[in-house]
Amino acid sequence: MPTTPASISPSRTPESLHELMQASGLAPLVLRGRHLLPVVQGGMGVGVSAGGLAGAVARLGALGTLSSVDLRRLHPDLMAATARLDHKTPDAAARINAANLRALRREVRRARELAQGRGAIAVNVMKALSEYEAYVRCALEAGVDAVVVGAGLPLDLPDLARDHPAVALIPILSDARGVQLVVRKWEKKGRLPDAIVIEHPRLAGGHLGAARLGDLNDARFDFENVVPQVLAFFKAAGIERDIPLICAGGIESRDDIQRLQALGAAAVQLGTAFAVTRECDAAPEFKRILAEARPEDIVEFISVAGLPARGVRTHWLDKYLRVEPRLKAVAHAKKACNMAFDCLARCGLRDGHADMGQFCIDQQLGHAHAGETDKGLFFRGAGRLPFGSRIAPVQELMVWLLGAIMPAAQPLELSP
Repeated sequence: MPTTPASISPSRTPESLHELMQASGLAPLVLRGRHLLPVVQGGMGVGVSAGGLAGAVARLGALGTLSSVDLRRLHPDLMAATARLDHKTPDAAARINAANLRALRREVRRARELAQGRGAIAVNVMKALSEYEAYVRCALEAGVDAVVVGAGLPLDLPDLARDHPAVALIPILSDARGVQLVVRKWEKKGRLPDAIVIEHPRLAGGHLGAARLGDLNDARFDFENVVPQVLAFFKAAGIERDIPLICAGGIESRDDIQRLQALGAAAVQLGTAFAVTRECDAAPEFKRILAEARPEDIVEFISVAGLPARGVRTHWLDKYLRVEPRLKAVAHAKKACNMAFDCLARCGLRDGHADMGQFCIDQQLGHAHAGETDKGLFFRGAGRLPFGSRIAPVQELMVWLLGAIMPAAQPLELSP
């Protein structure tokens, strides 16, 4: 296995990161003709991965991803215009959704300015959102390089993107069966995925691609099973164009990338490791909570979206899990949305589903973004962080992942 020459040290240019990648024996991620670093920054809402983080990642020559969810929280003028709206205001949902779309356009523009024409910019949209179609169309019209969709099967994505053939379409799936279903449906629409994120439910953070908590440890999700099965399906189906596979969950080092590329994957995706970088768009306290969480602090639960989820057992989450049985026992009727807009197409709290979570996810993630540990829900992956509890620049994280070089004593700065 190739090793990094001692003469190569952390450098200040995106070009040198490609040299570091090559010296490590890693291959680039080729996405619609773009040769990118094989490290993708995952989308994280609410407001955790916005234009600042995505732009910083793209500027280094990789794929940076904004999460589309409730980005108005990053814009004081949009929050001031919508913060006092409640379910008694007839057009509250429309006004809040319009503000969020405006914020998404602003954040895409901000990411592009920071990227300076390097790398690629993606927007992640949850299929489970009530305004899913509007967010996808907005991202496409804003000029993103890719649209990434998870939290559901995006069978309609080729239709929504029909007028934007140059934009890469990337579904997030967790097993070979899901890949086969999406590819076969998309083929009938005359489109194939430009890449596929394979997310491991036992290792990733946030909403997880499994039907039940008991499925998280199912071997069908292991990369060693999924990647060969998917590649075999491509071959059997006669799919000649290369569809890069991006493995997400539990990635900690260059060795992980080498192992997964040897397996047939093209790249890896990380979320939490980017959430604790200096460029992350969340508050410093948010980063500290994630960085200092111990393995025993990380817990799985059923989200309000009805999906398994993984986060940090903070004061709020610990209290919620204690009272959850009582909340579910009285969940029986639809009620007005706490936030005056329907962020999820199906919401356990709003719709009175006793088998789903009973909290307002937008509200709790918003508190987390602000670093409020007593109210916030802090999503987190199960793996270790490369730098422990240290909050490092994005560039140092990339140098570690591509070259296994620990950061220098002084933080590296990217040349303008």
